Amino acid sequence: MSANTTVIEPQAAPDPHWLQRTELLIGTEGLERLRNLHVLVIGLGGVGSYAAEFLVRAGVGRMTIVDGDTVDLTNTNRQLPALHSTVGQSKTAVMAARMLDINPALQLTVREEFLTPETVKDLITNDFDYVFDCIDSVQPKQYIIVVCKQKGIRIVSSMGAGGRIDPSKVQISDLSQTFNCPFAQQIRKGLKKKGVRRGVTVVFSSELVSRENCMLTAEGTRFKRSFYGTISYIPALFGLQMASVVVQEVAAGKTINKIANSGAFYE
Repeated sequence: MSANTTVIEPQAAPDPHWLQRTELLIGTEGLERLRNLHVLVIGLGGVGSYAAEFLVRAGVGRMTIVDGDTVDLTNTNRQLPALHSTVGQSKTAVMAARMLDINPALQLTVREEFLTPETVKDLITNDFDYVFDCIDSVQPKQYIIVVCKQKGIRIVSSMGAGGRIDPSKVQISDLSQTFNCPFAQQIRKGLKKKGVRRGVTVVFSSELVSRENCMLTAEGTRFKRSFYGTISYIPALFGLQMASVVVQEVAAGKTINKIANSGAFYE
């Protein structure tokens, strides 16, 4: 276990009453399946922070969150943990407190670190039922996807949310079916070299982006060479769509192993 890992024991016994409306919708068995899931959320920015909260509010009983960043003032327009009062604080700490306030019975593990291609393999184990890849760096994202495919773990990956304003263009598909997304194109190209062509569920936007809304970073900071302007609701919608994949599959009674291993991942 990483030195930056904190395992937080449940703060209270489970109280199913707060999930009464959820149970009415997906049934007692569906709710129990959600409670028994362990979901890993990598990246707590505009997409990951909302995805994590939607999962907690849906009743997922065990989660691991990973991010090494602190809240910056420029995050305030789109990221859930970002408030003027939280600037400078660890994103994992802010989100952990929020998630446990929603469900004190949540089993939560917090890893405060930036992932590198070298640390991905140690992080992702078969202890997870789902992995949510919510980072926006090309190389680490490719490694996350490849490791999940190698280990047969269900992954849901976020493509480029920046540079878009039309919520109707955000959708769920296989990575091989994405279009009008330069970021997804880079991921597809890199994964093809690693033998992965399909079988990766992603959330992406088909809205065209303009390079005029793009800014270069200094020397490719943390595997990123550039970033697009971003509006408040698009990353949140990406996170919502990602969370919906889990809820819909669980509500449909699909088994995790069958989902993770369906389709042809390698050619």
